[in-house]
Amino acid sequence: MVDMADIVGTMGVLLILLCYYLLQARHLKIESPYYSLLNLIGSMLIMYSLCFHWNTPSFIIEVAWIGISVWGLYKAFFKSSKE
Repeated sequence: MVDMADIVGTMGVLLILLCYYLLQARHLKIESPYYSLLNLIGSMLIMYSLCFHWNTPSFIIEVAWIGISVWGLYKAFFKSSKE
């Protein structure tokens, strides 16, 4: 039986994969805030699932992914207005 944490985590994985596909298919630009936002949401959904099914390597990569996504959002909203 699949529990809610697995469903939420799987949605996060699918969202990150969709985002990566859209980037490779040139439907999203890496500078776009949508790219960072989708990655951030996907990582947060995966982190939710890790609260119920702990996995240290997954936690480490998701913390990094969240940090990079937040940095990307910062650059998209604050750095571009100064240039």
